[in-house]
Amino acid sequence: MNDRYRYGDQRPGNPTLSYTANEQLRDIRKTLPLRVLSEADFAHWQTYGYVVIQQAISPEQVKATTDFLWEFQDWNPADPATWNRTELRGHEMKELNGSGMVETYQHQTLWNNRQTPRVYDAFVDIWDREDLWVSIDRANLNTPNRGARQFTGFIHWDADTTLDPLPVNVQGVLALSDTSPESGGFQCIPELFKNFIAWRKTAPADRNPWRPNVDSLPWPVEFIAMQPGDLLIFNSLLAHGIRPNTSEHLVRAAQYIAFTPANEADPMLRDARVTSWREREAPQGYAFPGDPREWEKKKYPTATLTPLGERILGLADWP
Repeated sequence: MNDRYRYGDQRPGNPTLSYTANEQLRDIRKTLPLRVLSEADFAHWQTYGYVVIQQAISPEQVKATTDFLWEFQDWNPADPATWNRTELRGHEMKELNGSGMVETYQHQTLWNNRQTPRVYDAFVDIWDREDLWVSIDRANLNTPNRGARQFTGFIHWDADTTLDPLPVNVQGVLALSDTSPESGGFQCIPELFKNFIAWRKTAPADRNPWRPNVDSLPWPVEFIAMQPGDLLIFNSLLAHGIRPNTSEHLVRAAQYIAFTPANEADPMLRDARVTSWREREAPQGYAFPGDPREWEKKKYPTATLTPLGERILGLADWP
């Protein structure tokens, strides 16, 4: 599988997608009509590196997904005493420990959200093409970060920002709860993205390719508020992170969803994607420890896919 963007050992990034291109997403000139984004949305996306699509999924989907996440974690949403448990398996990417990652990837509720037409159409707007594959990613249930759930947050890129040409990739987070600065959620540095090319020319040659020195930047980290069902799509060159949950009783819930152009010419990648769906397995990657209980494999059936779902997985070809 192609590893041009260095999504290998001890590097972030989702190994279920592989796409290389030289044209930056901020430089795309639309040829397809916008389906979900407005002209203003698309301009904001290209300038600041992110956009929020309101009500990308229904309230019923939000409830079904959050109910499943509580069940999967074996926590009682009405009993905070059940929330403060250590993670079943620590992350090799240690910065993620305590951040609320839920090691589920293949459940029916997650696939229902991925194969929602409004979600897919938003990414068609971003890429200006229809032949897309969805990332096989997990969810987040971030309870107050104290006790066994300590987490301080960090700002990073999920791409090596020293490469030339720069990586081209998209990420996304689907809100399953209201977010606030206290409950935590998505935070980023939009002005760094806007000025990234100029900033990179003056940045130290030995800088960390994955993490900016936030204290040295002239631009602030901004918290992006979201409501249940909202989808935030962001460019992988946008420095971002999870804001810690400093509240007493609030819980931030989310699912990670992204699309990139399908790579049907890579049979190994395609087979790995289909096998992980069919066998209910986690991706094999540095940032994905998986569930040691293997509950998805043992307790839940293989998700049923719509015709759109089969195409965004790679089970069926794009025309």
